[in-house]
Amino acid sequence: MNIDELKKQIPDEASCRMFFENLIWPEGRFCPHCRCSRSYELKGASSRPGLYECAHCKRQFTVTTKTPMHSSKLPLWKWLLALYYMINSSKGISSVFLSRLIGVKQSSAWKIGHAVRMMMQNWAAALPPLSGVVEMDEKFIGSKPRYRFGVRHKGGKATGKQSVLVAVQRKGPVYSEPVESVKTATIMPIIDDVIDSSADLMTDKSYVFHQPGKQFASHQSVYHFAKEYARGDVHINTAESFGSMLERVKMGVFHYMSTKHLKHYLTELSFRWFHRDPKEVVTKNGKKKTIWSPKPFIEQLTSLMPFACGSQLRWEQTGGIKKFAFDTF
Repeated sequence: MNIDELKKQIPDEASCRMFFENLIWPEGRFCPHCRCSRSYELKGASSRPGLYECAHCKRQFTVTTKTPMHSSKLPLWKWLLALYYMINSSKGISSVFLSRLIGVKQSSAWKIGHAVRMMMQNWAAALPPLSGVVEMDEKFIGSKPRYRFGVRHKGGKATGKQSVLVAVQRKGPVYSEPVESVKTATIMPIIDDVIDSSADLMTDKSYVFHQPGKQFASHQSVYHFAKEYARGDVHINTAESFGSMLERVKMGVFHYMSTKHLKHYLTELSFRWFHRDPKEVVTKNGKKKTIWSPKPFIEQLTSLMPFACGSQLRWEQTGGIKKFAFDTF
């Protein structure tokens, strides 16, 4: 769906509000305060469009109440445009460019971007643990230290860089988490939470994966130092592919991702990674190649928007943003 088709299908604010209601409340309207399914629409000169009142707690709400869009002064159509450009972009979109496309300030576009990533975090939290064949690798984000006369920097590939732990289920979701350091004691709690014990773990020969690998059904590894990158079906190419995509996102789109918000950008990339469809093509040399194409925009929205309810995003006094989570009953 291109932007002209989207405007033709959703031409005004009223149809946009109905569109969001169908996405956020796929099983019927409910009160975000108490989750009661009985409510009625308020009509009249003093009521704004889309305002409802709960029959149980008597509190009023709209489709954006207790969502990252809560109390937004922007039209819902601009939110839909932001979702369209963020989801359809191959590697993400910067707040500067997004502000030009939807006609808002850069600071507003930056907050909208993080609001969408918050929905993606809620979506990712509902995923089951990784199972089947799971590849795990570490990724270090950043460049080498800047040259300074008379300063001798410590050697090593991770010097001064942010560490990211990547776990990918083959033909399934990916989980990535920024960590303070790639050590066994640091990654063990994360692995216990996100990977099922029945999984077949595949890693490189890094010592940090030796102890965690003992708690899974099997643990196989490849020895990159000896130029062994694949041994039959044993490889971590999928996890390294995600790491390469993360590097391209940093270099080509955002340029800088702070440690505070790195998890949000990783979640966006994980959402984009999961919502793809494989397609086999034959190259000019007669070899088969798998090309991954993003799923349709409406299908991705249908997957994402039910997780909008339950959290808000607000400005802090220092200029940052803060997440507020609510009970989902």
